[in-house]
Amino acid sequence: MGFFDIFNKKNIDQWLEEYKTTSGAILIDVRNLEEYQQGHIPESKNIPLKQLDEAASVIKDENTPLYVYCRSGVRSGRAASTLKHMGYVNVVNIGGILSYLGKVER
Repeated sequence: MGFFDIFNKKNIDQWLEEYKTTSGAILIDVRNLEEYQQGHIPESKNIPLKQLDEAASVIKDENTPLYVYCRSGVRSGRAASTLKHMGYVNVVNIGGILSYLGKVER
C-alpha cells in the first residue's frame, strides 16, 4: 500500500457493487436488531456485533467473502477483525449505512 492509496478508498456504494458481483458473498449488518428493522441494505443478514460468535453456525465456509457494515463503520471494523480472528479469510469492512446512497428495506 503506497502513500496515495489512502485517497483511493472505496465508498460503501462501490463496495456494494463489488459484493453484487462476487460469487457466494454475504452482506452482514452488525447493528442491533432494532437498528436493522429501522432500515437496512437489501440482501443483508443481521448478525449483531454482540452475537458475532454465532456467525460460525450460519457461515460454514471460512473462505466465504463477507462484506460487513454498521451505522458509521466503527462496529463493522471491530466485526471484521473478530471475523478474521475466527478464521474467516475474506472479510471487508465496507463502512456505515449513513453514507449509503441506495434504497433501504424495512
